[in-house]
Amino acid sequence: MGSILVARTLPPKGGDTLFAHMGAAYDALDEDTKREIEDLEAFHTADHVYKEGGIYARTDIGGELRGQDLQTGATHPVVVRHPRTGRKLLYVNPSFTVTIAGRSREDSLPLLERLFAEARNPDHHARVVWEPGTVAIWDNRTTWHNALNDYQGHAREMHRITLTGEKLAA
Repeated sequence: MGSILVARTLPPKGGDTLFAHMGAAYDALDEDTKREIEDLEAFHTADHVYKEGGIYARTDIGGELRGQDLQTGATHPVVVRHPRTGRKLLYVNPSFTVTIAGRSREDSLPLLERLFAEARNPDHHARVVWEPGTVAIWDNRTTWHNALNDYQGHAREMHRITLTGEKLAA
């Protein structure tokens, strides 16, 4: 449902977190795209990141993502509704959404990239500039979050609690 994050140790500068509102991203799509994605599902996985041979375990970063490499994951609707408000939300992200269900990666990417581009639109973003003790609380169902990795050579320690809640509705 949500997360709570508190800043403990911060770099002298950088390390901000961006939040993208996926309801605003959906709302900004043109009507043809909304119709195109209304009943689609997408496959989400972290295999290409975390499993043996994944990005965090590889020395040849930049290798090709192949369907046979993806063994675990889940299929979710591309458009979901918030369980409390009913608002439509995009439910895709470039880190874990790898294909449109029933399509190859190659055939999925043009549409996925259009959806990711709308979510990356700064008009839908909020930025947290951390100070020691800052607390951020967000609804994981409606937002992407991305910690900016612009503080090389310095520590950034955050403590996080993730809260459970109702399932999202298609």
